[in-house]
Amino acid sequence: MTPLPLHVTALSIVSALGDGLEPMWTAMSFNRSALAAAPTEQRLPLNAWIGKISDLDTPLPAPWLTYDCRNHRLVERALHADGLMAAIERAIAEYGASRIGLITATSTSGILSTEIAYRQRDPGTGALPAEFSYESTHNTDAIGSFLRARLGLNGPAFTLSTACAATAKAFAAAARLIDAGLCDAVLVGGADSLCDTTLFGFHSLGVMAEGPCRPFDTGRSGISIGEAGGFALLERAQNDAALPDFCLLGYGETSDAYHMSSPDPEGLGSEAAMRRALEQAGLEPGDINYIHMHGTATLAGDAAEDRAVTRVFGETVPRGSTKAATGHTLGATGMIGVATALLAIQNSFLPGNQNLTDLEPGFSSAHVRFGRSAPVKRVMCNAFGFGGVNCSLIFGSKG
Repeated sequence: MTPLPLHVTALSIVSALGDGLEPMWTAMSFNRSALAAAPTEQRLPLNAWIGKISDLDTPLPAPWLTYDCRNHRLVERALHADGLMAAIERAIAEYGASRIGLITATSTSGILSTEIAYRQRDPGTGALPAEFSYESTHNTDAIGSFLRARLGLNGPAFTLSTACAATAKAFAAAARLIDAGLCDAVLVGGADSLCDTTLFGFHSLGVMAEGPCRPFDTGRSGISIGEAGGFALLERAQNDAALPDFCLLGYGETSDAYHMSSPDPEGLGSEAAMRRALEQAGLEPGDINYIHMHGTATLAGDAAEDRAVTRVFGETVPRGSTKAATGHTLGATGMIGVATALLAIQNSFLPGNQNLTDLEPGFSSAHVRFGRSAPVKRVMCNAFGFGGVNCSLIFGSKG
């Protein structure tokens, strides 16, 4: 198994709550949500609420205009949040650009750019606009290509697209790259931005909530989609830049392949992922102080996860979902979880589960309804995706 821990030396996050960890902490501590009714131009046939990031209308800087799209504008914002760029520049100076890996992750990539291009087809020939570039915007690896050009990195690089587990799985892949001796540091993360394909697609599956989502509530009816982007720098060595007491301690990955879009009702695959993460970290369930649940507010997903988590952790370990604050950010969900873990540990705080007013009968009583102060040393983050892709990460102090 991969020698751990790995130090998280920088972490950035951008979501509908704002740019950086500070607005996320403010929202967490005051139980605030960024969800709002979808604008009428989305033409959705129900009162869906979304977590939309403001001010993504500014094009990318001139050298990278070929990559310009909403998704990459979000990536650019995340590069400038929480001191991330300075950390990357420090790592390049210390290790060299060829010794820094890049693992990006996304679910939809820049699909909005293709939607816009199809609306602008030539009415006579049907030709797409000449300026449209699928390769540098919509293509799944466009995010990785953009960041290699933007940051000047030339170490090992690839992009993961494993639905809503994508950015979580990037951490596990980074650990393997460092363990293999291919890298001294790895930049991991990604972004997912709003587009009609996502909004109408989830509506067609019958899992879009009417109003804001309500994870684990008896009245939940589905998800509220959000957008987010974020990155983390992982290094084996401790240095002055490392975030205090924040390391990747363990990870577990499974693929249960129960159904293309529905989870195994018993959550057997997710249970196995959590147990593997604990085993790799050398921890017992009681060593975890908080579980950041995937908790999308779907009927089947919440029920399966609650069963699995309770089998592993019993009724004593606090748990909850933050998706009622940010929306379900799809491939970026893993980064939201990691940012939540960092804030919980730094502030000795258990995040609340917004919109949870009436817990589903039979669900664990350990769900945190309202945020509260408590010692937090280690956090497990769950991220599960379509096709039965499961990933559980453990962050915290190595001591």
